[in-house]
Amino acid sequence: KMKFGHRGANHPVMELDRRKVEIASQNHGFCVDPDSLPAEVEITHLNLNDNTCAGLRHKQLPVFSVQYHPEAAPGPHDSQYLFNRFVDQMRDHRKARRS
Repeated sequence: KMKFGHRGANHPVMELDRRKVEIASQNHGFCVDPDSLPAEVEITHLNLNDNTCAGLRHKQLPVFSVQYHPEAAPGPHDSQYLFNRFVDQMRDHRKARRS
């Protein structure tokens, strides 16, 4: 549990692979403890206000999450890549089931 939580808009979140910063809306009072993550899970996003985990993914499975509102539309399209990644994973899963 966080002392104050993340509330409101304009939270800077960095996507670590691309080193890109997104400005996100957030409304939560808990965060992931990085020390609790198994070796197969890696942090992908950090909240730059307090360096808490804002996203993670599994290294082998098609699983990822973010802990902010990735509003790709309407408005800024900073997070469109998350929606694209999700759709790509669904397509890959469909192809694998057909094989």
